[in-house]
Parts: sequence; C-alpha cells; structure tokens
Amino acid sequence: MKMNSTKLTKTNLFPKKSLGQNFLVDRNVIGKIIKAADLKKTDNVLEVGPGRGAITYELVERVKKVLAVEKDRALAEQLGENEKCKMQNHNQNIKLKIIEADILKIDFEEIKKEFNGEPYKIVANLPYNITSHFLRRFLEADYRPTEMILMVQREVAKRMIERAPNMNMLAVAVQFFCKPKILFRVSNNCFKPKPRVESAVIRLADIDKNKHNVGQDKFFSVVKQGFGSKRKQLKNNLPGIENILDELGFKPTVRAQELGVEDWVKLVQSLGSKV
Repeated sequence: MKMNSTKLTKTNLFPKKSLGQNFLVDRNVIGKIIKAADLKKTDNVLEVGPGRGAITYELVERVKKVLAVEKDRALAEQLGENEKCKMQNHNQNIKLKIIEADILKIDFEEIKKEFNGEPYKIVANLPYNITSHFLRRFLEADYRPTEMILMVQREVAKRMIERAPNMNMLAVAVQFFCKPKILFRVSNNCFKPKPRVESAVIRLADIDKNKHNVGQDKFFSVVKQGFGSKRKQLKNNLPGIENILDELGFKPTVRAQELGVEDWVKLVQSLGSKV
C-alpha cells in the first residue's frame, strides 16, 4: 500500500497520475486489511505497490517473507534505503525483498525463486486501470497465489461477486478460479489524492486453476462467444445449441447472464467439439 501523505516530503515525491497512484492515508483501513489477510508466521506475501511501506512493515512483522513489487523507481529506491527496511534484513535474515518492476510483466520464475516455490498470498492496492489484466495474469498462472486481498474499485468488486441471473464476463472468469467476497467498503476520503470513485477490499479465496473438469481455453472461448451480444438469447450467440440447452434443463430463451459458472461448465462439457 502507498503512503500516508500526498507529498512524500523526504524525497519530494508526488503521486503519479500516469501510474494510477492514490496513496492510502487511513490507518484504520490499513489495520482492517492486515486483519483481513489473516496472516501466519509461515506465510509468504507478494505485495503489489508498496509505496513507502505504509503496510509493508505491518506485513513483515507477521509473515515469513514479503516480496514487494513497485513500478515507481523513486519509491522502490526510497523503500530500499529506509532504515526500517535495513533493520528487517539484519543478520542476513531477509524477510523483505523489494523489486522495481511492472507487476504485469514480472517473470513468475522470479517470484517462485524468491519464495522457494512455496505457496504465497497477494496483498495489493491495485491501480484501477490494471485490475482485469492483473487478475487474468495471476489467476491463470501456473504459480498462482492461494489467496488475494485486493483494494479495487467498488463497482468492479461488485461485478466480481455477481450471481445468476446477473452474471458478467468478469464474474464468470473470477468465480471459475476462486471464491470472491467483498470484505468492506473504503471511502475515497481515505486516499490522497482523492479518487473520483469509492473502493472496496475483496478477498479471492480458494484459488485453484483446475477445480473444474473442463479445458480452460475451451471454457473461456465458449463463454466469450456466449457473452458476445449480451442482449441476445444464448442460442443466437451459440448457434446449434438448442437441443443441449433443453437436455440441461435451460429455457430456450436463456441469456448468458442467467448462467452461473457451474452452468457454463456443464454447457461446455456437453458441447464437446461442436464449438
């Protein structure tokens, strides 16, 4: 998470609009995030966007290792030079590693090496413009986290947890891999600069790439086609499936948003090689 002032006075750094930086300033919210993460001494945590460490050191005190990935070079350098950082890594017992990198481009082998291939969690205050790309990259990864605690735009969080008959592509994609749950809302007054939208902290739990007996590529190809024209009935987006819909007990007028993840799994399995 990022800092507790708009101007980072020590190094004269300011939040960068180009990087989507809105610094979290509310200590109560930071405490709630830490509590929500339910951290253990054996946990490894990948923190995305640590800024100057407003939450980083809270993590380090509670877990086995923190890998902090910061795209902003000045912030990454300042965090590395911070006395708290040096103290945490005394006697070569390195509990905190800071990497200057774009989280959307970082090599998963580097993450795996830092955590010795052990399970890890993610804690992140995501720039809102990368949320979908970030989720897809880490949910689909072979070396994926077991759980994520994410600060995201509230409207996006609400879309992730939607259920039939109000599903959307994001909800299907997220729920295919895990169980999303909104933990609490965060007012835009908790950030500097103040964003135009409200935020929410969401937990993505029980992340599992292989929880459904269906090919991932085939599944998302069918779902994407099914949502191609949201207002159309599913049979019009996926021609030739009328009999399958009937066999599965769906109405002939059913639309994509009316199907939950398990419904899509059954549909894809029934289609076989037809689509």
